[in-house]
Amino acid sequence: MKRIIMLSAIILLFGSLFVGCSDSSSSEESSLLSQIKERGHINAGINGTLPGFGYLESNNDFVGFDVDFAHAVAAAVFGDASKVEFQELTAAERFTAVQTGNVDLLSRNTTVTTTRDVDLGLNFAPVTFYDGQGMMVHADSGITSLEDLDGKRIAVEQGTTTEKNLADVMNELGISYEAVTFDGDDAAVAAYQQKSVDAWTTDKSGLVARQSVMQDPSAHKILPETMSKEPLAMGVIGHDEQWYDIVKWVVNATIQAEEFGMNSQNIDEFLDSDSPRIKSFLGVEGNFGEQLGLPKDFAYQVIKQVGNYGEIFDRHLGEGGMGLERGYNDLYTNGGLLYSPPFN
Repeated sequence: MKRIIMLSAIILLFGSLFVGCSDSSSSEESSLLSQIKERGHINAGINGTLPGFGYLESNNDFVGFDVDFAHAVAAAVFGDASKVEFQELTAAERFTAVQTGNVDLLSRNTTVTTTRDVDLGLNFAPVTFYDGQGMMVHADSGITSLEDLDGKRIAVEQGTTTEKNLADVMNELGISYEAVTFDGDDAAVAAYQQKSVDAWTTDKSGLVARQSVMQDPSAHKILPETMSKEPLAMGVIGHDEQWYDIVKWVVNATIQAEEFGMNSQNIDEFLDSDSPRIKSFLGVEGNFGEQLGLPKDFAYQVIKQVGNYGEIFDRHLGEGGMGLERGYNDLYTNGGLLYSPPFN
């Protein structure tokens, strides 16, 4: 009897070992990175109507700050920044698209919050843009502060942190107002421009972006108050740590490259550097890329093909785009909040 029990235990032990191996293999095969490589491109969710961040040009190409960060991830994975297909998502659609696997990556002016990080099961990469909520009014309205909005109608996109922030701030200030909600910014902006509402609120960067393409930008003004903290970041599904690590370190790579003084134009000059940190970063030495499941030179490809953080910012939001100051979105050495962990 003891022999039978012992034999059964041995069979169960070996069976569990084989099952464990099978599960591990299955997990590896079904990883998001493996699926993406097999597919041949990344599916990225973006905002297709926000100038500076993500919008469709007349040649049917999506361009913008958020778009370029999706290109950076493609450069890291495939060595080809063009290997990404974009899907326009509304604020209401964006999280479901990640949760259901319709997109691998959400790169769409999305604020990091505890609820989104925990309850929605997303992982957020490092912040790519530090923003804050603002308010736009008509220049001839006589409105100069939030207090002047008492009894007014305010347009706001439904299902966003913007809607909740508006309620919280106005409640704290004791201001009575009517929130007029819309499914997307396009509808909210249209209502505002038609003067069916008195004001429109969203992130200040969004206000600046929209104002720049209005028929008469000078007919509108942004109130001085900043109503919230809006750290914007790319998001991915929460159960795939490898994919999360990849996206995280791609963002860090754009920041670290700027810290090194390295950009898309001069990066080849750094390949012969004697610095161990730079050699590790560019994949000349070490195996950091391989630890992520990427080529050793993934950071080189990101910077060479897309650029460092400063280049991406200036191209779309700074001197080459909307003329925004770097502010918080500058390197920590310049008084900003951008800081990359070490690549070693």
